[in-house]
Amino acid sequence: MKTLIKIVKIVAVCLVLGLIVIQFFGIDKTNVPIVQADTLESAVSVPDNVASILNRSCSDCHTNKTVYPWYASVQPFGWFLQNHINDGRKELNFSQFNTYVARRKGKKLEEVCEQVQKKEMPLPSYLWIHRDAVLSDAEIKTLCDWANTEKAKIGE
Repeated sequence: MKTLIKIVKIVAVCLVLGLIVIQFFGIDKTNVPIVQADTLESAVSVPDNVASILNRSCSDCHTNKTVYPWYASVQPFGWFLQNHINDGRKELNFSQFNTYVARRKGKKLEEVCEQVQKKEMPLPSYLWIHRDAVLSDAEIKTLCDWANTEKAKIGE
């Protein structure tokens, strides 16, 4: 029994030391500068009500305007968060939307509607803490109506 307690203590000390060490390997929280001519707003019409929804529920992961919460400075949570932001920006970056070719713009607008209708976006893990980012049925309809209208204007 004494050997088991000794092993548990050694494992606990190693875990605590490991958690302390990884704090020295934080994430880079610098946002890439935004070129206004490259943004979503430069590519398509974004009414105020749509902009409000996008800013509240999408911009942390899908723009270069991420607001990093306090827990982004605590590892491994910061790594998890940065991974989601990198993936989100890679998939769709509203700050660079106007750099996409017409076909990709149309596809991305279509995917905005699909993702919010399936409630795959915003990510459930994001909604655990950001309860204000939850989309109502009316907001989902607003986003889909807007995305479909703008996609039709692009005319792939």
